[in-house]
Amino acid sequence: MEMNDLLPRNCVVASLNVTSKKQLLQELAKLAAPIVNQNEHKVFDTLIERERLGTTGVGSGIAIPHGKLDGLDAIQGMFIRLEKPIDFDAIDDEPVDLIFLLLAPENAGAEHLKALARVSRLLRDHNMCEKLRGANEADGLYALLTDPAVSYAA
Repeated sequence: MEMNDLLPRNCVVASLNVTSKKQLLQELAKLAAPIVNQNEHKVFDTLIERERLGTTGVGSGIAIPHGKLDGLDAIQGMFIRLEKPIDFDAIDDEPVDLIFLLLAPENAGAEHLKALARVSRLLRDHNMCEKLRGANEADGLYALLTDPAVSYAA
């Protein structure tokens, strides 16, 4: 699974200003809802429900909020860089500034896990995260995230 299969060019946000985890999840739902053709509240509820199971703040300033939605045809990703890091209840208690949202069809068992693994491997790369934090525009972020020379295949 290639990153450009998960992440369309129009699903990268270079700078989002939020002050809390709840506000971030609300903004993610608002941004994702029209892209996945779902109700904003349904997307938000899915993300909140997943966070109740345990934080998706994986450490090192990274969060990978995700969930499954009935009615989706394919896995949909979105990358967001925050203007300022926020508390996300991450496993290392560090604030989060790099967010990769994944929404999957309700029946996407193994594919959902492969996508999560792919994103996780990409964002575990310290050099990649530094480049993402240094990029100024969505196009630059997209180019970094989808660079075919960087292989973290699932």
